[in-house]
Amino acid sequence: MNICVYGAASNDIDKSYIDATEKLGKSMAERSHALVYGAGACGVMGAVARGMTAGGGKIIGIVPSFFNVDGILYDKCTEMIRTETMSSRKALMAEKSDAFIMAPGGIGTFDEFFEMLTLKQLSRHTKAMVIFNVNGYYDDLENLMNTAIKENFVKEECRELYKIFDNIDELLDYLENYIPQDLDILHFKNV
Repeated sequence: MNICVYGAASNDIDKSYIDATEKLGKSMAERSHALVYGAGACGVMGAVARGMTAGGGKIIGIVPSFFNVDGILYDKCTEMIRTETMSSRKALMAEKSDAFIMAPGGIGTFDEFFEMLTLKQLSRHTKAMVIFNVNGYYDDLENLMNTAIKENFVKEECRELYKIFDNIDELLDYLENYIPQDLDILHFKNV
């Protein structure tokens, strides 16, 4: 399975996030999955790629051509695909992926994940989506979603669009056993 991982590109984060996502990458490789990601060498992105390399996995890096600075890109990608724009990068990452993981990250990570979540809500895809909640990083996001549901900005059924895990094996088990379902857009019409 090709698994897209969204995550931070910054090295200015706690080492525990690096360690956890490197372990995620290695576990993905050991379970014969391929990584689709933004081709970064640093932060969470670099960590998951290093884990994939350590586990002997396939890495598909997709990057806009304007990211052309030494040290930014991971040089051990099995395949490196260059795009003209960020939007074409995101579209190609989505097309080449069978599932999505949001690891700890910032604005770019949120943008990528929520675009795919919105598309799933609109029945544009039925792929599995998970959040890798290292150190409780996404606890506040889950609280925000709970508030949005409570205040009727988001339908309760949207909870079924994604799952949150802090355990790598449980996360990968979920992805491997996920059965795509057609979503009833009427359940989400007020969202």
